[in-house]
Amino acid sequence: MRKFIGYLFIALLPFTSFAQETCSRVAIVNYQEVLVDTNSTQKGEGLRFHLEKDEVAKKYLDQYQDGTKTRWQNAALGTLGTTMLIGGLVNKNEGFTKNSLAIGGVALIVVNFLMAKTYERSNEKNLARAIEEYNKRNLPRIYFGPEVENQRNSDGEGYKFFLNKEWSF
Repeated sequence: MRKFIGYLFIALLPFTSFAQETCSRVAIVNYQEVLVDTNSTQKGEGLRFHLEKDEVAKKYLDQYQDGTKTRWQNAALGTLGTTMLIGGLVNKNEGFTKNSLAIGGVALIVVNFLMAKTYERSNEKNLARAIEEYNKRNLPRIYFGPEVENQRNSDGEGYKFFLNKEWSF
């Protein structure tokens, strides 16, 4: 069981690059780089000066910032998973209960992580839509996205992993 947790930790270690990626995002406005995320609490705040000139773009920016807040469901699921994992590791009884608690806790933590990253990734569409709406009606244009990131990070480092499911009825 300890080997499994060690392997899981090593497997999730590369995902720490997500934190570094978010903090250093830039957009090009009038041939100058502008930090998109000026601080850790309000993502996208660096573009507010430009985006609030357009009502539709401002609405999408506000929607994006609301989506970046910590959700109580993620906190509860992570806490439950951690509690189950610790309970399984501390439990003195060998057998089904101990293994079930530990494996269930690890599974909840992994599912919670994937759900949070998926929601975060889908929320990024609101920021892209805000910039798109601004660029339709205003100058100077804001350039933000893969082209700008590829230009800055031409070495191609980092992992991209997310789940995406679109429903249509």
